[in-house]
Amino acid sequence: MNLLTRVGRYFIFLGTLFTRREKVSVYAKQILEEAVALGIDSIFIVSIVSTFIGAVTCVQTAYNLVSPFIPDYVISLIVRDMTLLELAPTITCIVLAGKVGSNIASGLGTMRISEQIDALEVMGLNSASYLVLPKIIAAVLVFPMLITIAGFLSIWGGYVAGTLSGAITPEDYVYGIRADFIPFNVPFALIKTVVFAFLITSISAFRGYYTEGGALEVGKASTTAVTNSCIAVLVADYLLAQLLL
Repeated sequence: MNLLTRVGRYFIFLGTLFTRREKVSVYAKQILEEAVALGIDSIFIVSIVSTFIGAVTCVQTAYNLVSPFIPDYVISLIVRDMTLLELAPTITCIVLAGKVGSNIASGLGTMRISEQIDALEVMGLNSASYLVLPKIIAAVLVFPMLITIAGFLSIWGGYVAGTLSGAITPEDYVYGIRADFIPFNVPFALIKTVVFAFLITSISAFRGYYTEGGALEVGKASTTAVTNSCIAVLVADYLLAQLLL
């Protein structure tokens, strides 16, 4: 299957999500379950990654700012802007693409090869809408919360690493966090996160939903889902930066 055919099939798949939908009450319960599975279970890895990314960014920025004419508070200013613009939304979503995307693709792929999806179709349900739409809605709702936590922990990690290493004083760090703040950076990060959440869940679900073969193909679908999701996130990251900044 060539690239254009695959892209066309992906958009047709998205269209099927909104046909023959179930009742809102059915989706509400599933969305809550998916939000717990996608969000709560990801808090630990998001916290670890974001804290250390902020710490490393602070230490490396301090290492490179050797000019005596550059005030120390610039270190935390750079940590803040890098966190809001790139590290929290993009890097965290790439991590989530590995964790959440592989789970979605392998779960749907297993249901496909074990004919559970076929059984849903025989029962008269739109299996794509029933199984995938709650995952996408849950991710769009939960990912911004995770990114908010990631942003806070990244800046906090920079504070801990910078002050403990002596690279910057606590007063200078707090001053730099507040200096020259651009409020639009916050909604920009959240907009990126919503787009990334949609791409990760829909692409992963697409790869898993159309899995053919056996257990080996499920593993391949999971790997392909992560790879495609990461590429889509990076392309969307560039396009959104060009459009919104």
